[in-house]
Amino acid sequence: MEISVRELKSRLSEYLRKVAAGEEVVVTSHGKEVARLSPPRARRRAAPTQAELIARFRDLPWVRPGSGEKPALPKPLIRIGKGEKTLAEIVGEQRG
Repeated sequence: MEISVRELKSRLSEYLRKVAAGEEVVVTSHGKEVARLSPPRARRRAAPTQAELIARFRDLPWVRPGSGEKPALPKPLIRIGKGEKTLAEIVGEQRG
């Protein structure tokens, strides 16, 4: 539907009801389009909850959820016997 600015000013409530019902209104001034009134778009979905975000993250193929336990430390490569010095002690002695 196309109307003039003057028509819109005089019957604004009527045209707003039409727009709310789903109709689009084109406003013209001196025969040229100056505005469009259209019904509001559907509202966006609410932001996802923390639980939903975690579920999405876990569904990613490259994500492997942990067990919740601390990771095991690697086993020492060399066992130091009694009376032997550690590498840190040897370096400390050399540095003075």
